[in-house]
Amino acid sequence: MKSVSLLVISTLFAQSTWAQDKIIKKEKPRSYYNEVILPALHQTGGSSANKEGLTVALERKTWPASPADFKQVWHTPPVSQGNTGTCWCFSTTSFYESEVKRISGIDIKLSEMYIVYWQYVERAKYFVAHRGNMSLGEGSEANAVAQMMQLYGIVPRSVYEGRPNGKAFYSHDSLFNEITGYLAFVKKNYIWNEEEVVANVKAILNYHLGQPPVIFKYNTIDYSPMAFMQQYLRIKPAEYINFMSLMEYPFNAKAEYDVPDNWWNSDDYWNVNLDDFMKIIEKSVENGYSVAIGGDVSEMGLLREYQIGIIPSFDIPSKDIDDNARQFRFSNGSTTDDHAMHIVGIQKIKGEIWYLVKDSGSGARTCGDGDAKFGYYFFHEDYIRLKIMNITIHQDALSYSGIKLN
Repeated sequence: MKSVSLLVISTLFAQSTWAQDKIIKKEKPRSYYNEVILPALHQTGGSSANKEGLTVALERKTWPASPADFKQVWHTPPVSQGNTGTCWCFSTTSFYESEVKRISGIDIKLSEMYIVYWQYVERAKYFVAHRGNMSLGEGSEANAVAQMMQLYGIVPRSVYEGRPNGKAFYSHDSLFNEITGYLAFVKKNYIWNEEEVVANVKAILNYHLGQPPVIFKYNTIDYSPMAFMQQYLRIKPAEYINFMSLMEYPFNAKAEYDVPDNWWNSDDYWNVNLDDFMKIIEKSVENGYSVAIGGDVSEMGLLREYQIGIIPSFDIPSKDIDDNARQFRFSNGSTTDDHAMHIVGIQKIKGEIWYLVKDSGSGARTCGDGDAKFGYYFFHEDYIRLKIMNITIHQDALSYSGIKLN
């Protein structure tokens, strides 16, 4: 009897060990960034073929097969952000396009670069006001789009593409280097004149992006960007709510999201526990509301060749992903806020939730079996629980989760 028990225990242990995810060495998938974007911009690329890297073995995994299998929220087709650090604007502009369709029934492609233009202007003002004491980068957060819309309205991409060079992809290397170089000169020489600094930053922007319209014609009617947002699109930026989930702040209260891309130190984030955070996302998408998200994509569990995001068991078992695990990784820097995306669908497979995530980054165009799949990821709910740090929704979506804010 004793030997039988030992045999059973040994067999169970072997099965458990076999079922664990493993790290393997495997040839990397092609790089859309190196092989498509950079050559199109006449910049040096380089094939990633035949290079090996570490990845996750997927023999025991089940994952979605196609975006078509998801219950989707209406959204515009994925577009590339090119060689820029503007994922925050591409993802959130996509989010507002879905909102326009939901609210007004209008199919429209909005201008990302219009928002980027005015974001740089506001950065310049902040730089002067704070004597250069700020984070300088191309990145920002989803709520920056609402902030720019409140100040400057919005326009269709057909009116302001922000790509006067006519190249196939955006590239902001020169733009960013010129602005940061100029602001470094401002700081070194104590040129704290807002009007002068903003005028010079606008001159750089006008050269690289083009001058944004003051009045434009759309469907035979003249609009200002503000009137277009308010009267035609019927979008009200003040109706959108931002959430995060971190134990370092009190729950059910607003706090600052302390990351470099929150360069203006916005404290307009409702902090909720992780279960509520996940409930808000699930119930929003189930009821026809898309969600703008930001978080960490520098993970081994983000498998671009399969377009999926998972949390491998050697990182942390699914049952152990809680508020503590999430805070621990954010505090020690193993979870960062490095990319923004747009949740546009939901699907359940064997009782587990998967989300359809629209992405403007080049990694989402590396995967798939053709253009129909380009620009999407399939994120397992565990990946959202552990690695997605902030979300933006319309205030009406909150009612479906049953969560009340103070």
